[in-house]
Amino acid sequence: MKTTGARSLILFLLAAGFFFGMGVFLYGLVTEGGKWAVQPFNGHISGNSVSSSEGSIYDRDGNVIAQTKGGKRVYSSDVSTRRALLHVVGDTDGNISTGVQYCYRSELSGYNFITGLVSPTGKTNGCSIHLTIDSDLCRLAREKLNGRNGAAALYNYKTGELLCMVSTPDFDPENPPKDIATNESYSGAYLNKVLSSTFTPGSVFKLVTSAAAIENFPDLDSRTWACNGSVIINGNKITDMGSYGTLNFKKALAKSSNVAFAQIAVELGASKMTAAANKMGFNSSFSLDGIPTAAGSYDVSGASADELGWSGVGQYTDLANPFHLLVLMGAIANGGTPVMPYMVQSVVSPVGIPVKVGTAQTGNEMVSPTTAARLREYMRYNVTDSYGDDLFPGMNVCAKTGTAEVGGGKKPNCWMVGYSTNNSTPYAFVVLVEDSSQTSVASAGRIASALMKKAASIK
Repeated sequence: MKTTGARSLILFLLAAGFFFGMGVFLYGLVTEGGKWAVQPFNGHISGNSVSSSEGSIYDRDGNVIAQTKGGKRVYSSDVSTRRALLHVVGDTDGNISTGVQYCYRSELSGYNFITGLVSPTGKTNGCSIHLTIDSDLCRLAREKLNGRNGAAALYNYKTGELLCMVSTPDFDPENPPKDIATNESYSGAYLNKVLSSTFTPGSVFKLVTSAAAIENFPDLDSRTWACNGSVIINGNKITDMGSYGTLNFKKALAKSSNVAFAQIAVELGASKMTAAANKMGFNSSFSLDGIPTAAGSYDVSGASADELGWSGVGQYTDLANPFHLLVLMGAIANGGTPVMPYMVQSVVSPVGIPVKVGTAQTGNEMVSPTTAARLREYMRYNVTDSYGDDLFPGMNVCAKTGTAEVGGGKKPNCWMVGYSTNNSTPYAFVVLVEDSSQTSVASAGRIASALMKKAASIK
C-alpha cells in the first residue's frame, strides 16, 4: 500500500507539473506568440525578423516612411528623411532594437494567434502603424545638428504626442554603409541617444537643486551669494564661468552660478539632494510605448563635501537621459505631474480595424504644484534675462541650458531643455549637442529655437 501510494503521489506530481508547464506555455503563446514567430530561427520567414515585415509605417501626416515592395523593405524616397527617422523607424537588419520595426515586428509581419504569420488567403498581411512623429520636424532637427553628434526631442506635453526624436550619428537605412563597424564616424549609430544613452547633465541639473532648495529653504528668495569666480569647499576649488558678484537665487540660476549652487547643495546635504533627484526621475527608467529608456543616475552616497557641491551643479558622477529630461519638462509645464510621451498613434489591421490606439498616460508626480510654479517663474526669467526671448518669439518659453564637462580631451556637451507656456504651443523639448565648440545657447539653443518655431505651425 505504501508503494502504491508513493507511486500515485509521483504520478500526481508529474501530471501537475505537465499541466502547469502546459499552462505556462499556452500563456506565453497567447502573450508572446508574435515575438516567437518572428525570431530568426523560424524557417517560415525569409531573412531576418525585420525584413520579413509586410506592414507599412506612416508619420502623423500619412506619409509612408517604411513599407515592403517586391519583398524588399524600403523607406522614404527622400534620403534626409530616411536618415532623420532612422532611430524612430529602425533599420532593416534589426540592429536598432528600439526602432518601431523591431519592437512591433510581430504586428508588421501580420502575425495573429489563430493563423500565425499566414492569412487564410495564403499571404502575409501585416498591420500598418501610424505614428505621432512629424517627418518635417525630425528632418529639421537633423539639419540643424549639422553633422554634430547629439540628440533632440519635442512633444506636446498636454496630449503626450511625441513629434520629434532624432539621434546622430545616423546612416541611410536603404543603403547601410559597409564600414559601419570600423568607421569611427558611425560610432554609436545603432543607438537612439534619446532613449538609450545617458550623459553628464551639467547645469540643467541645477533645476533639481533648485527644487530641493525651494522645498527646504523658506527664505530662498531673500538669500544672496557672493560669486567671485570660485569657492573653496573642503579644501578644493569649485570654479565658475565668471565673477558674477552678489546674486539672489533667481539671478544665480539665470547666470548658472556654480559657486552659488555648489554651496546650496552642500547646505541641503546628500539626503535631501538625493530625495529631490529620485522624485524628479533620476535613478529610474521610463518607457516610450513599452520601450524602456536608460536610467539617469544621481549617487552621492560616498561623496565628500566638494564632490557633493559638484553634484549640485550637474557634474561629479551625475548622468541624465534625454527622454527623462523631456518628461521632466512636461511635468513642470503641467504643474508637477507629466503626461507621458507616446509615438504610436494606432496599429491598424489589414482590414482597417484598429487593434491598438495610442492614448495619453499620466505619470507620477515629479515635483509639487507649488514647486513647479516656482520653477516656472525662475526658468522664464532665464530666458528673458540671459538667453533672449527672440529665440522663441511669442511663445513665453521657460528653459535651462547646461554646459557639461566630459573630460578625455573633448569639448563640453551642450544642453537646452524647456517648454512653452502658451496654450497654442504646448511643447516641451530637449536638445543635446556633443563635443561643442559653441556656447549652449548658440548650439543647443539655436536648434531648440528652430524646432519650436517649426512646431508652432503643426496642426
